[in-house]
Amino acid sequence: MPDIIGVLECLSQCFDKTRLHQLSYIVPAMLAMTGRVTMLGLSRWTEKGGSYRTIQRFFKSPIVWAKVNWFFIQHHLLDPADVILIGGDESIVTKSGHNTYGLGRFFSSLYSKPVLGLSFFSLSLISVKERTSYPIMTEQVVKEKQAQPDKKKSGQKVKKQSRKRGRPKGSQNKNRREVELTPYLLQIQTMLKSLLVLLGVDLSPVYCVMDGAFGNKNALQMVRQSALHLISKLRYDAALYFPYDGQQKKYGANKKYGAKLDYDHIPDRHLKETTLRDGIQTHIYQMTMWHKRIPDQLNIVILVKTNLKTQKVARVVLFSSDLALAFDKLIDYYRLRFQIEFNFRDAKQFWGLEDFMNVNRIPVYNAANLAMFMVNVSQLLIRHFRPNCPAFSVNDLKAHFRGHKYVSETLILRKK
Repeated sequence: MPDIIGVLECLSQCFDKTRLHQLSYIVPAMLAMTGRVTMLGLSRWTEKGGSYRTIQRFFKSPIVWAKVNWFFIQHHLLDPADVILIGGDESIVTKSGHNTYGLGRFFSSLYSKPVLGLSFFSLSLISVKERTSYPIMTEQVVKEKQAQPDKKKSGQKVKKQSRKRGRPKGSQNKNRREVELTPYLLQIQTMLKSLLVLLGVDLSPVYCVMDGAFGNKNALQMVRQSALHLISKLRYDAALYFPYDGQQKKYGANKKYGAKLDYDHIPDRHLKETTLRDGIQTHIYQMTMWHKRIPDQLNIVILVKTNLKTQKVARVVLFSSDLALAFDKLIDYYRLRFQIEFNFRDAKQFWGLEDFMNVNRIPVYNAANLAMFMVNVSQLLIRHFRPNCPAFSVNDLKAHFRGHKYVSETLILRKK
């Protein structure tokens, strides 16, 4: 079992001695404690010297958590021979009250409706070899306040200006790759570029994996402008077109779009694999296709699943901007995206992402990032138990440290 102080020693370049000393109190307390992970709760479980004021000073300190996570991952978790993906996803933390920084109504997939709370977007490094995800950068998403319309003017009808039919004289074709990004996408793009600068020459990821919410032209261009390829999901009935392979006209622009894809009659020449498991037959197709709202061709992989008993059919349409990516890798990389969900689950269930009671900007930022940092710490510690106990979990890890805590406290009481 590694010593916690020794594990945190690699972070001496990220923290001054005071902050590193404070973190050395906080991490063992979080591993051993029960109940809600708040500043007060932490202060009750820390060793001598870890008072409430000490915890409070740590949470008020400006910390570059992306650098902290990268140094920790690089030193303890990263395999240089591994294939690394960048994964991104958003998580909603429910909160009540009025004064918490960034409080707003965000759509929660768990509740299937907008809820009052905080939103955090996290980027993770996904290990293909270990099939796990390491959170590296987490930022809060704050909604911009919309200007309220003037009540007097809102009731008045505005006449539409009539325009002549046809294309305006002198107009030029727009570059469809130059899209106007929303503040939300701009924030994610800034995070991606900052992460690539942080990784430097030590690590050069090629693919960014995101869920179906980013399966659109703006998100695709946002990722491509960051020098990455996007792997994501389209709607099950997305309008896709084969490239035109007929004879072109002598004059005018060449035709791009061929026949529209009929999902019920996909040509057999595109079939790559057929599997049968538990009464579910899966056909996997791969093809290069056009989408009229996206300026470049897409590498499309379609999974058609048929229940042989009920004959019900379900489709999943995955895509990548890398046309050379094989279908099996595309599917595997997209499946690994779900590891980020496990990071959020552990951060909420064990490390206080759902519990913290801070209200100001820096403490809220530190509380969320500390929870994600503890996900990385727990993954390192669990590795030492897995060879002898493959089912060793975070619950077992906390029980182990809690047992050590009780033993040490009992020995102190006996000495008295």
